[in-house]
Amino acid sequence: MKHRLERVNELIKRELGELMVRQCRFTAQLVTVQQVDVTPDLKHAHVFISVIGDVEQQKQALSVLHGARSDLQRALSKRVVLKFTPHLHFKLDIAAERGDRVLHILEELHLPTESPTPPEDENQ
Repeated sequence: MKHRLERVNELIKRELGELMVRQCRFTAQLVTVQQVDVTPDLKHAHVFISVIGDVEQQKQALSVLHGARSDLQRALSKRVVLKFTPHLHFKLDIAAERGDRVLHILEELHLPTESPTPPEDENQ
């Protein structure tokens, strides 16, 4: 059953990405579908999107997607044949931002590079 959900997640991710390009207009430079998590009963799908742009553009992208949700669901039901067409829940994926923040903090630490020092011989 787990493999079936993974296939459904990937299929919805691919089809939804194409539908978003055709039906939605964003002010952000790039809006992509990062991940889709469908519940085991196939009734809900949590769609994680990534937005390249400032906070205002991220909010605008989410509002556009929430406004177009019913149209996207209808078009998705025509392209993907499932027992139920999942109810789409759009969420902002901030994993990339967290990763950049961690890398930035690590760079600020200025950790000394470990150079191999030969052990001192006590017998000399």
